[in-house]
Amino acid sequence: MSIQSEPRERPLRADAERNRTKILAAAAQVFAEKGLEATLDEVAAAAGVGVGTIYRRFPDKEALIGALFDNAVDEIANLASAASARDNSWEALVWFLEEALQRQCANRGLREVVVESTYAADRIEAAKCRITPAIGVLVERAQRDGYLRADVVSADFPIMEMMISFLGNITAAVAPDLWRRYLTILLDGLMTSRDGTSPLYEIPGDTLMSEALRSAHRHAHRG
Repeated sequence: MSIQSEPRERPLRADAERNRTKILAAAAQVFAEKGLEATLDEVAAAAGVGVGTIYRRFPDKEALIGALFDNAVDEIANLASAASARDNSWEALVWFLEEALQRQCANRGLREVVVESTYAADRIEAAKCRITPAIGVLVERAQRDGYLRADVVSADFPIMEMMISFLGNITAAVAPDLWRRYLTILLDGLMTSRDGTSPLYEIPGDTLMSEALRSAHRHAHRG
C-alpha cells in the first residue's frame, strides 16, 4: 500500500497569516482615519490586495472590525501591564493614560466601535474583564502611595478617557494634541497635593479653536 505524501500546507498558512496581518494593519489605518463608514474596498486598496482576499480571511466587515477591536484591547492591556512595572506609581498611572489616550485620540474607528456601534457588543464585557482589573492595580498603587485622591474609583477612568478621546477625535485634524491640555487639567485635579499647577498644552490660535468648535458642533448634530 502506497503512502501518499501530506499536502504542503505550511507555505499556504504562512501566506494566509501574512495577508491577515497586512489586512489588519491597513484596516486599522483606514478606520482610524475615516471611521467605520469606510468600505472593505478601501481597506483592500490600502492593503494592496483584492477585496476577495479580505473575504477569505474575514467573512464580513463586522468580523474584521471585531478582530481590530481585540487587537486594540490587547494593546491597552499590555500598556497597563507595562505601566504597573514602573517604580513610581503616579508616573505609572500618568504614562498609561497618556499612551492609551494617544492611541484613542488618533483612532476614530476605535472610538466608534466602543461608543457608537454594536459591531463589538459581544466583546465589550470581555474587554472590561481584561482591562478594568489592570487599571485598578494602577489606581490602587497611586492611592496607597498618597498620590491619587482616595475618593476616586477605577470606574472613573473609562469615563474620563471617553470624554478626552471624544475631544481628541473631533479636533484631530486642526489641533491633534489639544487633548493633552485637558488631560493635564484632570490630572492636576486627581492629585492629592502639588506644589503648583502643571504647565498646559498651549491653546492654538483663535481660527483653529473656532474650527475645532465647529467640528464638535457638526459631530453633535450629525445624522
